[in-house]
Amino acid sequence: MTYQGVLKKMKTSFEDVVQYYLDMEADFLNMNQLLDREIEMSFVKYECLNCHLDKEIYRQGFCKSCFFEIPTAGDWIMKPELSTAHLGVEDRDLEYEQQVQLQPHIVYLANSSDVKVGVTRKTQVPTRWIDQGAHEAIEIVEVPNRYLAGITEVALKDHVSDKTNWRKMLKNDIVDADLVKIKEELSQYIPDEAREYYLNGNSKETNINFPVHKYPEKVKSLNLVKSHSYKGVLKGIKGQYLIFEDNTVFNIRANEGLVVNIIV
Repeated sequence: MTYQGVLKKMKTSFEDVVQYYLDMEADFLNMNQLLDREIEMSFVKYECLNCHLDKEIYRQGFCKSCFFEIPTAGDWIMKPELSTAHLGVEDRDLEYEQQVQLQPHIVYLANSSDVKVGVTRKTQVPTRWIDQGAHEAIEIVEVPNRYLAGITEVALKDHVSDKTNWRKMLKNDIVDADLVKIKEELSQYIPDEAREYYLNGNSKETNINFPVHKYPEKVKSLNLVKSHSYKGVLKGIKGQYLIFEDNTVFNIRANEGLVVNIIV
């Protein structure tokens, strides 16, 4: 069958093995059911996730003009410490920023390639960890707004990474870590403003299993815009990556805003 739609981050369901769903507008594809089957993908055009025009995607699924204008792409998205809604100060749209920033946020440790620190809204646990390809994660603090989460992350990343080595994650070149111990060691570096929100003994490791039948030995990243089409046997899904039998990987999240045909 042939499906056409604009790529958006795959939806996930946290089960014994993570379930992945690709929204193709008229259909939802359960990607787990496509494991060990041949898939053909082809690039059709661009479609900005905001204005829906056929304009080259700049970042996060948006064309360049939308990226620098819309509130969902403000700098505070990637840098939570820049959040100002708690002060009543607008960046691009105060109503939207208050809605997103002034809600419980989690600062966490996740182990996807190595242990890293990160920030997410409480409602995005464990979705955020799944999207990063983390096989284990733990909450450190739960704070009432994004700003406090941001300054906590900034303080902690002086002592632990805030980046994921995506190639290492996809090759499953990972080692289990004692996240409880690392969390306790890092607790001394939590800023004074966030110290009362430390989850002392109130959180435990979450373990995540991904649907992967074969991990790549050497990772080859697919650029669908340049190649226009690709055909391969799907062997796994981890993070937001499709993993194919020939070691090709395709990052759905990084290709949001591409209209594609998928033949299965």
